[in-house]
Amino acid sequence: MKKISIYTDGACSGNPGSGGWGSILIYNGHEREISGFEENTTNNKMELTAAIEALKCLKEPCSVELYSDSAYLINGFEQNWVRNWKYNGWKKPDKSEVKNIELWKELDRLNQVHEIRWIKVKGHSDNEYNNRCDKLATGEIKKNSK
Repeated sequence: MKKISIYTDGACSGNPGSGGWGSILIYNGHEREISGFEENTTNNKMELTAAIEALKCLKEPCSVELYSDSAYLINGFEQNWVRNWKYNGWKKPDKSEVKNIELWKELDRLNQVHEIRWIKVKGHSDNEYNNRCDKLATGEIKKNSK
């Protein structure tokens, strides 16, 4: 099984507002940068989208170390939020619907295809790849702002 490292980040100008996401996939010494833009979105949606888009680039099941500065994304899997939401019909403990449900469902599907280790990194610190993903995400917002 191929071993891949993925770094992801999402950004939003206003929340909601214009959003961007960026990801870097690293395999066997090669790097691939991807990024995108969305109007009228939220920071959390961009964080989830960055992970989804990166994982969708993988053409076969892989062993993935996915790094993000988003506690929202990482805790979804590391604290079993997704597993509990699914068990409860995609409802939170207070019976309200999970926000960003379609994105979480897609991440859950991808999490079953790949062996993913969800790793939290400190944002805006000295992690080169996290900083590059942040530049990709904010760059998309700047590029697409009118």
